Amino acid sequence: MNTPPKIVVLDGYTLAADGNDWSSLERLGTVEIYGRIPAEEVGTRGRSASVLITNKAALPADVIDLAPDLRFIAVSGTGYDCVDVAAARRRGISVSNVPEYGTASVAQFTFALLLELCHHVGLHAEAVAAGEWSRSADFSFWKTPLTELAGKTMGIIGFGRIGRRVGDAAHAFGMGVLAHSRTPSAPSAPSAPPAYRPFAWAGLDEVFASADVISLHCPLTPETAGLVDGRRLGLVKPTAFLINTSRGGLVVEAALAEALNGGLLAGAAVDVAAHEPIRPDNPLLGARNCLITPHIAWATREARRRLQEATVANVANFLAGRPTNVVN
Repeated sequence: MNTPPKIVVLDGYTLAADGNDWSSLERLGTVEIYGRIPAEEVGTRGRSASVLITNKAALPADVIDLAPDLRFIAVSGTGYDCVDVAAARRRGISVSNVPEYGTASVAQFTFALLLELCHHVGLHAEAVAAGEWSRSADFSFWKTPLTELAGKTMGIIGFGRIGRRVGDAAHAFGMGVLAHSRTPSAPSAPSAPPAYRPFAWAGLDEVFASADVISLHCPLTPETAGLVDGRRLGLVKPTAFLINTSRGGLVVEAALAEALNGGLLAGAAVDVAAHEPIRPDNPLLGARNCLITPHIAWATREARRRLQEATVANVANFLAGRPTNVVN
């Protein structure tokens, strides 16, 4: 009789909330689940696993090599930079990710950040709650400039599923779209409505120089690390906004803080940081007109449920001999 595979979930808390759980794994093998796990314990906890599931728990080469029976690593997310995929390949270990689960949620959140930069709804609601409208001599007041998006240009860096959905939303607001991709291709229909709308390809510097809103939707790779640096920020319009719902490492944070404080761009909104949780000395925390949210663009209940189901499906497919979404 074959021994059932041992499946270890390293940081399952990110998905096991709002009634979600990992019970669907139990039909696939012996399951061991850790909600949160200190980095120094990952190697010990995963030592006897044949399948490891990780969201952000790091799996460098030395940790992978501690697990002699390891055959498969399932990343419960799209980005898989937490895994040394080259080391896994050398060991013959397959690594999978979930390429699509949060397209709608991340695109929606991108515009939540952008609309907050345009209108500062929270600030004005707080002012009303504090009595400023009741004390006002006028029927209307505003504490910040208010910005209309119609007629402006959205620059999208990374034009995959999420970038294209953001482009669709930009069109709905009456914006034009400039797109930059490492591998530009003919437009294809998105995986869900609305219908695809036109755009124009542009180089990186052209996007930074021409767009009124620059939105980042590319993966973090050695080529894209620090993509938003001082030189490119020097190209932007002083009225432009920068949005980052992708990876913090795409941005040189000190350069962005300096640009914001120096008035080189009007505002920024970031849902990610180079180091997470964000460090207390991160320069963006004190930067002018910089909104920072705690990496939640992906985290709607609906998206997390899809992500968990797809992760379990990747494990099941690998164990059945037909691996899916393999990245190495």
